[in-house]
Amino acid sequence: MTQAHSDVQAVDNLAKAYEDLRREIAKVIVGQEAVVEDVLISLFANGHSLLVGVPGLAKTLLVSTIAEVLDLDFKRIQFTPDLMPSDITGAEVMDEQRHFIFKKGPVFTNIVLADEINRTPPKTQAALLEAMQERAVTFAGRSYELPKPFLVLATQNPIEQEGTYPLPEAQLDRFMFNIPLDYPSREEEIQIVRQTTGNRQVELQHILNADEILHYQRVVRKIPVTDNVMEYAVGLVVKTRPKSDEAPKVVKEYLSWGAGPRASQYLILGAKCKAAIHGKYSPDIEDVRSVAANVLRHRIVRNYKAEAEGITEDDIIAQLL
Repeated sequence: MTQAHSDVQAVDNLAKAYEDLRREIAKVIVGQEAVVEDVLISLFANGHSLLVGVPGLAKTLLVSTIAEVLDLDFKRIQFTPDLMPSDITGAEVMDEQRHFIFKKGPVFTNIVLADEINRTPPKTQAALLEAMQERAVTFAGRSYELPKPFLVLATQNPIEQEGTYPLPEAQLDRFMFNIPLDYPSREEEIQIVRQTTGNRQVELQHILNADEILHYQRVVRKIPVTDNVMEYAVGLVVKTRPKSDEAPKVVKEYLSWGAGPRASQYLILGAKCKAAIHGKYSPDIEDVRSVAANVLRHRIVRNYKAEAEGITEDDIIAQLL
């Protein structure tokens, strides 16, 4: 089999695996198709995601269900004001021979749910964000590799901001996607209540394992991108920078800061993955546009005028597109 033919076959297999995953997750999660798709895109693109939504929208259930169908280890860390960095990364303890050994923390898993990440002080947030970036934990001069694949899904509650520590822009940039979760429709809510107030038991099948996910992450990287799509993605990011000559009026008027080069990288990776899971062998401009809001939402900083006039990040992105 030629390399090109095997690459095409690999993309076909990824598209089929995605459909199987979607179907299996839907046994437990009602609606939220776009959210499920976005989380799986970030997994196959080897990026992390921030899930923003009010309590009770099944964020924890969604993440644990995805971990289950992917046959991956999953740990949930509840972020609180008294959480210490060592509660995430681990710490040295004395064994029976009175030697210090490193006891690994909950970050040593495949999928980490960082629940309400903005409820903990910056020092503790930084410990998780360093692990996200380096995919390793450094303790007492030694580096400990995290398992592969490694995915952080952090949640944030957009309404209660009292006693929270907003993530700095540089740390938000570590997340590939910022995914908003909305309330279910009336019909979906009826179905949710029906499913969760009876004694229905769901048996979930394992669709992929860790090695297969790593294989598909490599497949996504190999997908070719045409020059015009690459130029469109980079051009879109450059337009978010108020000091750029290419910035439109809406950006100069309402933004104090634009997105950096990491946004361009994630636009392309997200578009590649979006194309692949829908059976296309190369992304087009429409694929870039479809992931743009999730990539740019947390990377652009509104100025005082935008806040005063109630102009949101999504309003600005919509005008850019």
